Amino acid sequence: MLSAGARDARRRREERRRQRAGEPHRVEYFHQVDDPYSHLAVQTLSALASAYDVELVPQLAARESGANAPEPLLLAAYARRDAADVAPHYGLAFPRDAAAPAPDRVRLAERVLAAADPRDFAERAVLVGQALWSDDKDDLARLAHDLPLADEAKAASLAEAGKQRRSKLGHYSGAMFHYGGEWYWGVDRLCHLEARLLGLGAARPGTEASGPVAPRPPIDPGETRGAAHLRLDFFPSLRSPYTAVIFDRSIELARRTGVQLVLRPVMPMVMRGVPATLTKGRYIFTDALREAELLGVPYGNMIDPIGKPVEDGFSLFPWAREQGRDAELLSSFLRCAFAEGVDTSRPAGLRRVVEDAGLSWEDAQPRIGNDDWRDELEANRATMYDELGLWGVPSYRVRGPEGEPDWSAWGQDRLWRVAQEIRRRSRL
Repeated sequence: MLSAGARDARRRREERRRQRAGEPHRVEYFHQVDDPYSHLAVQTLSALASAYDVELVPQLAARESGANAPEPLLLAAYARRDAADVAPHYGLAFPRDAAAPAPDRVRLAERVLAAADPRDFAERAVLVGQALWSDDKDDLARLAHDLPLADEAKAASLAEAGKQRRSKLGHYSGAMFHYGGEWYWGVDRLCHLEARLLGLGAARPGTEASGPVAPRPPIDPGETRGAAHLRLDFFPSLRSPYTAVIFDRSIELARRTGVQLVLRPVMPMVMRGVPATLTKGRYIFTDALREAELLGVPYGNMIDPIGKPVEDGFSLFPWAREQGRDAELLSSFLRCAFAEGVDTSRPAGLRRVVEDAGLSWEDAQPRIGNDDWRDELEANRATMYDELGLWGVPSYRVRGPEGEPDWSAWGQDRLWRVAQEIRRRSRL
């Protein structure tokens, strides 16, 4: 899963299969009506069809439940806030302060889209989404009156069939694009899909000159230097592929801008009772590979540090902070575990972590395995849940100046927003 070479070989086999079968570049898109990220994604479909020689196959898909969808209420609330926050930066629209749509309106929206011709799906889904998320019941009712309308049973059946199709192909979320054996989540992963289509020569004339449909915004704080009056809380973990990908870039951003950096590590989700399925793990680890490639970050030579290695690493965190080397310790651990194939369960592996962080192995040994760090990590987790409405890592909170509300976000693919927020606030 973590080998770029094996991944590229799978892609070549898939392309040979497609050519032998005489098939088009077929992209399946799974639209979940009550998912904010789906509303963003569907706004890009027409542009994608114009830019690339692809057959877009849109499908309704019902919401997933169970182990692949922990914390559904938190996710729904955060997704609305996050979608509104990032939409303008992708040239898209999502209303601020959107509320969860009422179930009867979701069902009506599904009925409108269940009756849509695939060629009209994108346009209608955008209109339906605008009415749904702006809580405009009159506009939604007008659309239902003016457009063909499937009965409720048919709409539910189509949404369930889309969910089953998505599950069979190996995923569980809304706003998902599937192409050639790989998954691409929403507008935030279209840059990877577009790069793949470009490499296959599937771009229509003029596409390369005009640029991609949904480029990832750069991590650019501008000329920010005077951000010492701001505080950046950074919530990493030691068994998170996404943290491993973005940790050093996060530290670099803090040091470049001068913001007060506070590291607030948390236990890995699977070590605090949050379930993780094979399907979810497969997507996360392979997606992190693409994210690492996008940033030019070493990744993939991994020995999983789950369990005691993570606990031993965290047991050294308070001591490393006293030495002013807390960021260096976490960086060294993540690099060794996820990029250099170091077995951190062995004393020699943990010694490598410690010494690469510029710390004394002799001084570290008596501290390994203590429990002094557990209350601090639990307090950090509680802050994420109770104050920020987040539960995963890496997460960020920007604070200050006085009078400005805190801003927070979850994900390695939000560091560009962290940089923008630091830049904006540094000028206040």
